[in-house]
Amino acid sequence: MKRKIITTADGSKTIQIEEWNEQYHSIHGAVQEAYHVFIKNGLSLFQDRSLSILEIGFGTGLNALITLLESEKQGLQVSYNGVEAYPVLPKELEQLGYSAALEAKDFEQYFFKMHQTSWGKIHQITPGFSLTKQQLDFKEISDVNNFDLIYFDAFGARVQPELWTEEIFEIMYKALKKDGVLVTYSAKGSVRRAMQAVGFVVERLPGPPGKREMLRALKIS
Repeated sequence: MKRKIITTADGSKTIQIEEWNEQYHSIHGAVQEAYHVFIKNGLSLFQDRSLSILEIGFGTGLNALITLLESEKQGLQVSYNGVEAYPVLPKELEQLGYSAALEAKDFEQYFFKMHQTSWGKIHQITPGFSLTKQQLDFKEISDVNNFDLIYFDAFGARVQPELWTEEIFEIMYKALKKDGVLVTYSAKGSVRRAMQAVGFVVERLPGPPGKREMLRALKIS
């Protein structure tokens, strides 16, 4: 499908799939959305500790880069696992300019290192941040009680409803440790009900710019 780089409302860029009219990040602000959904309402719950993160939809690597930046500020040791069925092309990554948008040019080398590392192996990006990328369909994830936090950043249910089903959220539930957290930009009622059906306790939270609400799901048993 045809893809192009577009500029979002906060000046940061994302990739748009033209046939779907769907973006990798919010057109209301790619960086703002990532910080609000995944950092403010996810990573910030964990302080001064080691944790394991699963990202569903590694995509452009923006969420991973921001997590690396914030983990250093928060004193976290992060084991980051990114699952992506269709990796972003190198020429697209060069046009995104995320290290500049984040005023973190010193971290640009780590952003490209994340994308250049091989799939299926653990790579130490910085002393406090390791990365494992897996090129899988989300249904192929088989982890059990392995993650503290899941960033659920798949394409929206409008274009890929099969990624927002009870079947997928049961896989997510099993992958989380007890007291684990899943955060997503979505607030659809059908998504909330699918999460609840597999055992999650689900909160509605204020959404990022352009969205009234988002969801956070807790595994309490």
